Amino acid sequence: VQLKESGGAVVQAGGSLRLSCAASGSIFEVNAMAWYRQAPGEQRELIASMTTVGNTNYADSVQSRFTISRNSAKNMTYLQMNTLKREDTDVYYCAADVFEAGSKAEYDFWGPGTQVTDSS
Repeated sequence: VQLKESGGAVVQAGGSLRLSCAASGSIFEVNAMAWYRQAPGEQRELIASMTTVGNTNYADSVQSRFTISRNSAKNMTYLQMNTLKREDTDVYYCAADVFEAGSKAEYDFWGPGTQVTDSS
């Protein structure tokens, strides 16, 4: 199973950006999906998560500005980021709780990350 993020870019403060994440491979079912971010020298921070039935949670730092969504049929999740701030500059990671095909074993998988940078 592999996760791959896309959509990272250089963007001005106040702007918007949409990140995507695709899960692929030997997948039976994708359970919860989430987005994290990490600045250099800091711990990785959970910023948004979504269950299979659509329940969401957000970190206070992104509440009302970021929106997580998913397309379960395509095993994809998205992060719509609006009103970006300088402090949103980070590497953004996608994570998913996946039941593998065949064994039905449950594992957590991570993508390699995508960079979001403030241009101002």
